[in-house]
Amino acid sequence: MLKRVRSWWKKEEIQVSSELSQDNIPKHIAIIMDGNGRWAKSLGLPRVMGHQNGMKAVKRATIAADDLGVQYLTMYAFSTENWKRPKEEVDFLMKLPGEFIASELDELIAKNVQIRLMGHKDVLPPHTIEPLEKAIRDTANNTGLVLTFALNYGSRDEITEGVKEVAQAVQKGTMRIEDITSESFERVLQSSGMPDPDLLIRTSGELRLSNFMLWQLAYTELWFTPIFWPEFGKQHMIEAVLEYQRRTRRYGGLK
Repeated sequence: MLKRVRSWWKKEEIQVSSELSQDNIPKHIAIIMDGNGRWAKSLGLPRVMGHQNGMKAVKRATIAADDLGVQYLTMYAFSTENWKRPKEEVDFLMKLPGEFIASELDELIAKNVQIRLMGHKDVLPPHTIEPLEKAIRDTANNTGLVLTFALNYGSRDEITEGVKEVAQAVQKGTMRIEDITSESFERVLQSSGMPDPDLLIRTSGELRLSNFMLWQLAYTELWFTPIFWPEFGKQHMIEAVLEYQRRTRRYGGLK
């Protein structure tokens, strides 16, 4: 049996399987949004059209996560390695965050969504970072879904910077070596304050983490789908959560 849940953007409806347990919804879902260019190529379109349509999938995923009761949604939007792509494509990608915020910020505020950002901001162009920083300020006091964009983000850089910060604290005498624990190290990561992802979704059939949240994904359940990111919809989110609920999380122990 299926029941319908009323969504908040454009009053769309999604079908939620009655198999879904509301007592076991992932608190934090992370998504590697992959396959925009290949989706466009399969339709004979320019690669940038894949990214444009991928932005619509971001909206659909956010709707679904909020409707299901997910508390944190983290989207891998642009990696530190993506600068290697053609300049025309990178320039187009840098415009998309501003377009998304311009069209959706009022709805995000109305729905009590809080926007956060992970990644190095210093090299992002003003037309990319300024709308995001405004959205972060405008939603700072919201208490609903936390929507984080990982932009110019790389996990190895994040961990390296964290190690440097801890080493400097020890060198200055503000921290003792024996105070270095997993918990204290997590506080210097860019995800500080968020729980580790319970579920990672990656689209396009690729089976790798691509330098995304390597520390945080240590015990995360992984769900891979062959569909390209622009095709991702609400039902795919539900399928991923259903698969998550079928698994037993043992964290190295026994149940």
